[in-house]
Amino acid sequence: MFDPDPAAASNKTVVVTGSSRGIGLGLARAFLQQGCRVVISARNEKRLEASASALRSEYPDLKVLNYPCDIVEADDLQSLWNYAHSELGKIDFWINNAGISLPAKPLWEHDIEDLTRIMDINVKGMIFGSRVAINGMLKQGFGQVYNMEGFGSDGRTMRGMTPYGSTKALVAYLTRSLARECKGSCVSMSALSPGMVVTDLLMGDIDTSGPSFEKTKRIFNILADRVETVTPWMVERILEKPRNGGGIRWLTTPKIIYRFLSSPFFKRDIIR
Repeated sequence: MFDPDPAAASNKTVVVTGSSRGIGLGLARAFLQQGCRVVISARNEKRLEASASALRSEYPDLKVLNYPCDIVEADDLQSLWNYAHSELGKIDFWINNAGISLPAKPLWEHDIEDLTRIMDINVKGMIFGSRVAINGMLKQGFGQVYNMEGFGSDGRTMRGMTPYGSTKALVAYLTRSLARECKGSCVSMSALSPGMVVTDLLMGDIDTSGPSFEKTKRIFNILADRVETVTPWMVERILEKPRNGGGIRWLTTPKIIYRFLSSPFFKRDIIR
């Protein structure tokens, strides 16, 4: 089941966590391009307000709201739901996007504080956000929740990616399990997998001065994409129809194979 009102996308309302920059901001912008009403949220109030102001300038005829929220705090997430629902009257889509990564290095070289932080944000924040959204949607009678996956969600491993990949492997399980628990209800639960997307946050964790950067750059130029390429595609699929389970995946295995096979003939300059 989903929203019984068959209205167009202009009637749809969206909450995106971690949306003052990067993929979250790209999703918010793509939803606005489709005519949706959007609430963006992040911890950094100054950056959040700046992003909201920019979106309002781009889309002066559409509803753009912003609300500060620390997703590690369950009360903050509940306040975000309450605010969005009060202002918009309903929430069709709730996207748990907020997350962080860490510099690529072995687990034992990370500070305990950084490991605690990535577990809190990427795991607790996703669980708390899902709980708040599902509860709210059960009460309003419809809605769809999306959790943002990342490297590790499909079980792959890579040196230096243990903390981040472990959190995303847990997110994949969380989403599958919640989809099973939501089956037959008025709420749908699904995953978003954007693949390798170049953002300021991602690039900030890469050592561009090290000897391995040339290899990293080569891989990125084969597999990576820009926010403005991936997010509109994902939003179109979110708006197509409700999904419970499964997911919306940009960088599929056939696409990966094609890109590697065609890389000697088609050069992509994602990172220069």
